[in-house]
Parts: sequence; structure tokens; C-alpha cells
Amino acid sequence: MNDHEDGPDAGHRRPDGVDDLTVEALGSLSKALETTERARGHLYSFHQLTGGADLELDRSVRLLREAGHREWADRVEAEILGRNVIPGHWTFQVVEAYNATYYRPFCELEREVVSALAQGRDHLYEAEMKEARRTSGHPDHTAGPPAARA
Repeated sequence: MNDHEDGPDAGHRRPDGVDDLTVEALGSLSKALETTERARGHLYSFHQLTGGADLELDRSVRLLREAGHREWADRVEAEILGRNVIPGHWTFQVVEAYNATYYRPFCELEREVVSALAQGRDHLYEAEMKEARRTSGHPDHTAGPPAARA
């Protein structure tokens, strides 16, 4: 099989009538969404790390009391343990607001744009970049996994 027959699978081929600038724009939109996915992951890290710190405060309060520092234990317990991270919000509420206000609408709009402009085909920009960078005949430069080429 030569490299022309072994190109991207149908789901990664540019539909007829889709121009270079549209493929580039869709690639940029995809990159922005991928960056948002990373940001969302960091938000979950913030959520879990803050929750873990709050749970560790239980130990700190207990140890301060055992060490005879009841006043400090009481202050940590009253002022920090269970405190909102921003007014009215624990971290789970920050995550929920982010998901509802930004993340889900972004995902939905990205899907609409890709469906309308590229027949729902993802990663056209990257697939074309891969084709341009593959080494003809090299076994580690195939267009896709064996099942995708079949």
C-alpha cells in the first residue's frame, strides 16, 4: 500500500468545500477547548487539594488541643475549618459554576461549529499536519493504527 492509499481515515479527511482558513480556524477552536480542558483539570486539582487541606485541619486542631493550645485550636476551627474559599462558595460550588457557566457551553458550541463547518469531523488541522510530516514508507509513520486503515 502506498502513502496516498494509506492516508487519514474518513473521519479525519477534509470534507469537500472546506477551505484552508476554515480548517485552521477549527484547529484553533479545538486548541482553545483543549486548553480549557486542562484549566478544568487544574480547577479539580484546586478542589481536591483545598478539600484535603481542610480535612488535615481536623488533625491540626486535635494536635493543638492535645499540646495545650486550646485557644489556637479554637481559632483555627472557627476561622478556617470549613471556610468558604470565595464568598458563599466551597470549591465544589466553584467547579459547578465553572462547568455550568463556561465549560459546558463552550463544549456545546464547539460541537455545533464542527458539525456545521466540517460535518462533525474532529482534528482536521492535526490530521493534515500529520500527513505533511509523515515519512513515506516508514513503518512508524503510518496514518493510523492498523484497525483504522482497514
